[in-house]
Amino acid sequence: MKYHLQLLALLCFASFALKAQEIVAKASDTTKQIILATYYAKKFEGRKTTSGERYRAKKFTAAHRSLPFGTIIKVKNLVSGKTVEVKVNDRGPFNRKFSLDISQGAAKALGIYKLGYARVEIAYVKPD
Repeated sequence: MKYHLQLLALLCFASFALKAQEIVAKASDTTKQIILATYYAKKFEGRKTTSGERYRAKKFTAAHRSLPFGTIIKVKNLVSGKTVEVKVNDRGPFNRKFSLDISQGAAKALGIYKLGYARVEIAYVKPD
């Protein structure tokens, strides 16, 4: 009986260890970068994005030059520490200085709306 309990405990530990390795492996697929981000001008409200969706200032969306549409990006303001998640649904920004264009709603939530742009940390899962 004692042997069975030890075996059961060993199997439980091995199962837990395998799950922990899976979690670490999934975390290693995440890419982090520090970039400059800006936000969409008011004139884009209601216009179609490259993905075909209409831009809505209150939704948390973003434009990125190369990430696939639908990619969720976690954006963190390095000054305030505030974080939001945005979905890529457009291409841009086309100014080389900036790497991400976020919606006005996301900019307000991050605390960069009146500043115009900010250094942010982005994190996303690498697309396959």
